[in-house]
Amino acid sequence: MGQIVVRQLEDAVLEAVKLRAAANNRSTEAEVRAILSSAVGLTSPAGSLNPDMPKRFSDFVGIASKRSTQEEIDAYVRSLRDEWER
Repeated sequence: MGQIVVRQLEDAVLEAVKLRAAANNRSTEAEVRAILSSAVGLTSPAGSLNPDMPKRFSDFVGIASKRSTQEEIDAYVRSLRDEWER
């Protein structure tokens, strides 16, 4: 597994992560892992694995490459957001 060192992180950001970690009953390190995994789409906000991510990306690329209208792309992205919030 890899490691990341984040330099010059604002104190307010670190404090917010620590508070979020405490609220989720996790260490700060575990909370940062959860945040990063969620941010890149490997997990859902609840922390469960998201096996549909490659298909969703493929679907989006398919929609975008078909010269879809802005409205069609917006509707697709909106449907993904709605699903994410469930």
